[in-house]
Amino acid sequence: MSNAVQAEVLSARDVPLGGPRSMTVRRTLPQRARTLIGAWCFVDHYGPDDVADTGGMDVAPHPHTGLQTVSWLFTGEIEHRDSLGSHAFVRPGELNLMTGGHGISHTEVSTPSTTVLHGVQLWVALPDEHRHADRDFQHYAPTPVQVDGVEVRVFLGELAGDTSPVRTFTPLLGAELVLEPHATTTLTVDAGFEHGLLVDQGRVTMAGTLLNPSELGYLAPGHDILTLTNETDTAARLILLGGPPFGEEIIMWWNFIGRTHADIARAREDWMTGNRFGVVKGYDGDPLPAPELPNVPLKPRGRVR
Repeated sequence: MSNAVQAEVLSARDVPLGGPRSMTVRRTLPQRARTLIGAWCFVDHYGPDDVADTGGMDVAPHPHTGLQTVSWLFTGEIEHRDSLGSHAFVRPGELNLMTGGHGISHTEVSTPSTTVLHGVQLWVALPDEHRHADRDFQHYAPTPVQVDGVEVRVFLGELAGDTSPVRTFTPLLGAELVLEPHATTTLTVDAGFEHGLLVDQGRVTMAGTLLNPSELGYLAPGHDILTLTNETDTAARLILLGGPPFGEEIIMWWNFIGRTHADIARAREDWMTGNRFGVVKGYDGDPLPAPELPNVPLKPRGRVR
């Protein structure tokens, strides 16, 4: 197996995040060309933002179903509270993973000490048999591993001889890579996985394809090695994601993942009127209201064949 086939390049689009006090993020997944990479279904990339100018992050209580959220920072600090009772901080190099399952709500607020906010927010779709799983929260700080010109922090799955202990419902790979200036590294990966490489800083060649900052390179299954070259004079920082192709179609709408329009409508109604999602304590402000559903039925989408 080889890297002979070029990678597909997914460009980012700017979107507001967080309701009335929204910040702008760069979103590369999902998009029309591709809904999923493995079970990864959502990739938001933000910063570096000067909090004095942008106001930072202040996301009021909001719900999730059918997914796990993965928070990873490069710079700054975010305070997390959820309806499970978790109160934790997202810091650079430390993973916070929250399982929404049947229903959870949470808040994300950058701390007063944060001057620059910079990181990624990722979602993982839960397979149908586990999408009503219990709420859960996990925290993990991986130890950096040095391999052939690259520093690797494995926060999910296995790479470069390191394995994360964090529990997931499908096989996954999630890692931060810092590639030295003009370095080339070759990593052994699972040939059954499809992979996505998000460039935070630098310009990197993957599978013969040049990726610029904020672009996400996609590589289909069938490759057991991944060769990366930093084309710049400074270190390149990357997020590598992977997993076996997700064999189910999903509906993503607002903060919910379901399988049918009825799933989403029920989740929305429960958020607006019920107690399915619990209560977040310690946040000074009102929950985010759900937007109105579209007038046409929501249709499921799966991975590109």
